[in-house]
Amino acid sequence: MRALRVVVIWAMCLLAPAAWAAGDRVALILGLGAYSAIPALDNTRNDATDMARTLEGIGFDVTLSLDTTAQEMRQLLEDFAFRSETADLALIYFAGHGVEVQGENFMIPVDAQVTSNLDVQRQSISLKQMLAAVERARKMRIVILDSCRDNPLGDAIDLNQRTQAATSETSETTRGGGGLAPADPDRGTLVAFAARDGQVALDGRGDNSPFARALMDKMVQPGLEISLMFRQVRDMVLSETGNLQEPHTYGSLTGVPFYLAGPGAQGQDPSAAPSALDAWAAIKPDQEEQLLALAEQGDTRSMLGLAYIRLNPNEGRFDPVAAVDFLTRAAEAGSPEAQFELAKLYERGTGVERDEPRALALYREAADQNYADAINDLGFLHYQGGLGLPADPKKALGFFERAADLRHPQAQFNFAALIDDGLIPQKGPEDAAHYLYEALRSGSADVLQLLSDRPTMFKDATRRALQAKLKQHEFYAGAIDGDFGPGTQRGIRRAYGIEE
Repeated sequence: MRALRVVVIWAMCLLAPAAWAAGDRVALILGLGAYSAIPALDNTRNDATDMARTLEGIGFDVTLSLDTTAQEMRQLLEDFAFRSETADLALIYFAGHGVEVQGENFMIPVDAQVTSNLDVQRQSISLKQMLAAVERARKMRIVILDSCRDNPLGDAIDLNQRTQAATSETSETTRGGGGLAPADPDRGTLVAFAARDGQVALDGRGDNSPFARALMDKMVQPGLEISLMFRQVRDMVLSETGNLQEPHTYGSLTGVPFYLAGPGAQGQDPSAAPSALDAWAAIKPDQEEQLLALAEQGDTRSMLGLAYIRLNPNEGRFDPVAAVDFLTRAAEAGSPEAQFELAKLYERGTGVERDEPRALALYREAADQNYADAINDLGFLHYQGGLGLPADPKKALGFFERAADLRHPQAQFNFAALIDDGLIPQKGPEDAAHYLYEALRSGSADVLQLLSDRPTMFKDATRRALQAKLKQHEFYAGAIDGDFGPGTQRGIRRAYGIEE
């Protein structure tokens, strides 16, 4: 019976792969200039204030903080992390002093008393902390550092030696003379530097830095896909600074197009389309040309987008053989999403001869890179038997747990169901409730619907544990009785991100 339940939600996933909550977009904007112990900065507060106004104008829910202390910044990041869980896009913009210490990047609060690199580490906020604050957003995560690049403290940490950081000076036109370390964010997260690692970021002679000015100019343009937007920002800054400053992005976005200012006047919002194929089909012809140029330069996300365009049978550009070529190039370059999509084509024989061993190998390659969709599918292949694999439910459980821990919403639901049936040793109702709660926070409309319409598919102990979880996070204030009445249902919707 439970096997049927697991398969049912898998089938629902196939029918509605992009079922998410409403398109909430949240931003935390930090502008720091009035430093107490290191040189002040002129434009950072202007940049932050203007950036906040710009993002609010295109529909972001913005939190702005100027001249933030260390304690304030930590609290802001903690609050923002919780809000980000039910947002489609979470964005942090930081303008202020930023330095590298032993390969790690730190953003310095205004009250920091830094006379050594050890002080920087103890008193500052790391890029890792900022990434942690956005990592649970549902669709996209962006951290933008328009920070100064000088580290007057050197590269070595010495507990005994103290450097007079306050005597360091910056020029009228620059925010530094050193550089930040290259970033390596998780998949689905983009980190944008005002200047490539190791380069100088200019402060500018006007009211805004060249980077902030270019960002604000480009991000308000409807119909400009986000990866192309950052490319145009790069080109604009290079032109304005005479090639002295080259912005750079790190990380890899998902294979679904996204538009900060919306899709433009015509057509459906691609980010709300039911599949990646439909979303990319709405891309404008001039941007497809830019994607082709980027693909030639080795950009795997552009290859993915072009493949999706050519896999849409409703489009005049339908060409599955060309799609296989784009996906093969991206897969060989290491893109796990391309490996996963190419595996499906080999499994079905679309655009290429059907080849089950090749499909299985590609699923495994993507899974080896922790691509949750591939891991979840491997779970079903082992659970039911497929692609030459014998049915092995016990082995499948390991794949389901791994995908669930990577926040794959359907895997979270299925693993909760298996725990609820007593099939997972040493895990009980509290564990099942944990995965159900995380699936809600991940934004699965399927899970929301099942918990709303069919809560008794889970045992009383699991339902009570979920009520306790909702109460722990202040989404529910009623009795812990396993009865999913109006109060519990309201708590479930609030956990999902629906406020009433």
